[in-house]
Amino acid sequence: MRLYHFWFEPASERARLALGAKGIPYELIVPDYDDDETFFEMGLARGVPVLRWDDGGIQADPWAALRDIDQHGSGPTLFAPLEVDQWRALQAWREKADRLLERLYAPVRPAYRGLGDNAAHLASYKASMAARFGVSLEELANDRYGTYAQLDALTQFKGLGAFLAQHRFYARTFSAGDIVLTADLFALQLLDGITLPIDIMYYFERVQGICGVDLRDGLIGR
Repeated sequence: MRLYHFWFEPASERARLALGAKGIPYELIVPDYDDDETFFEMGLARGVPVLRWDDGGIQADPWAALRDIDQHGSGPTLFAPLEVDQWRALQAWREKADRLLERLYAPVRPAYRGLGDNAAHLASYKASMAARFGVSLEELANDRYGTYAQLDALTQFKGLGAFLAQHRFYARTFSAGDIVLTADLFALQLLDGITLPIDIMYYFERVQGICGVDLRDGLIGR
């Protein structure tokens, strides 16, 4: 199977972590940032992740992709440890946090290959972010403390870290919830002056170890 993936998109990294956890072999394909043709040929708008199974089936919904991956491979089940209310609570948090995470992600993405190492792609990205948010990447970066404070008020990072230190995982057993939290929060470490609780940092390492995936792989210079 194939995974179409951008290093700088947390949704892509969710799929990569899940595939690693399940022990599913795959070909990693990293299209150019402005590559519309590859996605057009699949009948899709440009966006990742896209799973293309060996039977030709395509999954482009990032949340459904986690369910699909969980049905394959021999690794630990990703959803069985999660109670319905736990998964709903995590999705509700992610929906509320989306705007804040996107503002925090925006100035971090150029640290990744496929974007920050290509002048044309970076210029296109900066223009798209300015159109989306109405401010430059530099202004978003300067506003990171205020945005992170809002995310902290929503997420309660200190309490989350204490919980994870005690129970090790979101559902006390490794699950899809840990894949979501790790992929979606990992890049916050790249923001200058932002420090996540050490217990959350240790948690990231536990999850990456189980999945056999290093989320630093896509960083420029790695």
